[in-house]
Amino acid sequence: MLSRVIKFCPKTGRPVRALNKWILPVFSFISLIWILIRVLPKPQRAAYPCMKVAIPMASSLLIYLGSLTASIVIFKKAYRKLADSRYGLAGLLLLLGFAFTLTTVLINKNDLFAGESAVGEFEDPLGPNDPIGEAKGILPGRVVWMHNPDATNEDCVPWNYGDGYFLEKNCDQELVDEMLIAGILEVTGEDTEESAWASVFNYFNSTHDKGEVGYTAGEKIFIKINAVHAWTTNDDLSIKDDKNYGYVDTSPQVILAVLRQLILKAGVPEDAIYIGDPFTNIFKHLHDKLYAEFPGIHYLSRGDHDNRDKLQRTNAEEIKFSDRGEVLDVETDQFYDCTVNADYVLSLPAMKGHRGGGVTFFAKNHFGTNVQSSAAHMHKGLHKGTNDPLREEYKMYRVFVDLMSYEHLGGKNLIYIGDFLWGTSMEHDPPVKFRSAPFNDDYTSSILVSLDPVAIASVGLDILQEEFQVLDESVYPPRYVYVRFPAVDDYLHQAASSEWWPEGVTYDPEDDGIPVGSLGVHEHWNNAVDKQYSRNLETGEGIELIYQNKQHGTPSSIDESISERRAFKIYPSEGNSMLNLVFNQELQHEVVVKIFTVSGELVQHNTLEYVNAGAITRMPLNNHGAGYYVVHIRSGNANLSQGMILP
Repeated sequence: MLSRVIKFCPKTGRPVRALNKWILPVFSFISLIWILIRVLPKPQRAAYPCMKVAIPMASSLLIYLGSLTASIVIFKKAYRKLADSRYGLAGLLLLLGFAFTLTTVLINKNDLFAGESAVGEFEDPLGPNDPIGEAKGILPGRVVWMHNPDATNEDCVPWNYGDGYFLEKNCDQELVDEMLIAGILEVTGEDTEESAWASVFNYFNSTHDKGEVGYTAGEKIFIKINAVHAWTTNDDLSIKDDKNYGYVDTSPQVILAVLRQLILKAGVPEDAIYIGDPFTNIFKHLHDKLYAEFPGIHYLSRGDHDNRDKLQRTNAEEIKFSDRGEVLDVETDQFYDCTVNADYVLSLPAMKGHRGGGVTFFAKNHFGTNVQSSAAHMHKGLHKGTNDPLREEYKMYRVFVDLMSYEHLGGKNLIYIGDFLWGTSMEHDPPVKFRSAPFNDDYTSSILVSLDPVAIASVGLDILQEEFQVLDESVYPPRYVYVRFPAVDDYLHQAASSEWWPEGVTYDPEDDGIPVGSLGVHEHWNNAVDKQYSRNLETGEGIELIYQNKQHGTPSSIDESISERRAFKIYPSEGNSMLNLVFNQELQHEVVVKIFTVSGELVQHNTLEYVNAGAITRMPLNNHGAGYYVVHIRSGNANLSQGMILP
């Protein structure tokens, strides 16, 4: 498949012109022959997807050859008229000949890739800080953005063989671990990793009709990584020195950090974890890194390889796409046992722009989860399918919503962890240094964490849209603007609220008659400088962005109240009849205490005059039952939250 308009040398980054001189004419000629063989005997084949790709290329070749031939004939006639001194007619023929010549110049590779590079301008109909949907999470709508420029090597040239971003020399595992730990603590409001993971499992189970329970022995976890560029490897599954080298997939360091948390802190046994990308294999360098520390994990493979489990499909479970055959070429899809039999799923995407979907976040990562040899059958549900017009209107069917809500995919996602250590503007490119703040011409070096799938994707989109605003193919890696597709956030609107669903479409991927509810909250930040959402501004119940720059000595610049978080302890007593609060600071303003259920229902509202640092403040609990609650405290500029379990 032709992947881009201009090809670049993976070693030097300079454009490679030789390929462009012959590849388009050859493919256009092949397309023409293919059409003659297939369509002439049976004209209805012109509607086949392969013909929709071939016809524009063949037609461009025919137009080119026709225009070239016409211009030659006309110029010859004009020459004869000049020889006969018929200057007026000769002039008209020359003008006509130049017109056909101009056509041959304009019919080029850019016509074959119409819409491939340049796209229309994105404009959100809601504007900034206008949240829609229902915020999810222990602390609803919270997205944690951990950033440490020291985590990645700014001197890395990832497309040079031997200098891949995934190598140990280019990424500091210890700092990645620290970032993930901080993110887990912030997203739960807990003080320890163990209690944070207990809260995550408790929250998931309580919102999935499994009761107020944590992880239970015997439960399985499937971790879907993005390893799409392992589609070509050496025989031992080692990475090749080819054009795919250094292209962005999920970082080994983030994967290992997640495994350490699940196994060492959450108490999940190694043999309960299945990890892989069903679309491809796991690169040898990634497998060896993970296997050295956790040999008991099930490392998934499409074939028979040492220390790996071959993917199996013994189930009949399938997703029923909610367009019901109106948009996609198929109506259902199936998945391997590792997905269907899992109790929890973790989608660990790399964050990139995408030529078809605009972005590749958590939903797009599941394009590689199905049992097909590719995901082409879902492309029409993206913004731009192969050679299809741009689907640039709001309220159009978006396959991402089905993947986000299907019971065996997004419906099982335990927590949302986005690998943003290395970012790029197109799915098949190496990392690019980001020019925007807070990156300032360095690699992204970030991890995003949330319990709200819509909120975290909204923040990721804002970050990428700020960075990639102008198409620039003169540099390597190129800077594409797919993240600015018109209506690129349509799927987030629809995932947040059914008011944005297309006419005639009801999202129900199980086809059980139960429509999908709000999956989370969507909004855009106020501006690219302050990067604040409605909960930061206290203007609405949308997203709350917590940014931490973990580089030594660098303070947070987005949320000044971060240092105040976890500034109090809470514990029930006397048979859950009293709540004890111990603050680490004196609060002289009026102290407002609100207690919410895990689903966001307000169950208690108290006002205290003030509290002393270190003193125990006792407050009666109004006969709350056992379960998980969230305590919100506001006093002056302090805005504090923490989870609480009543046994």
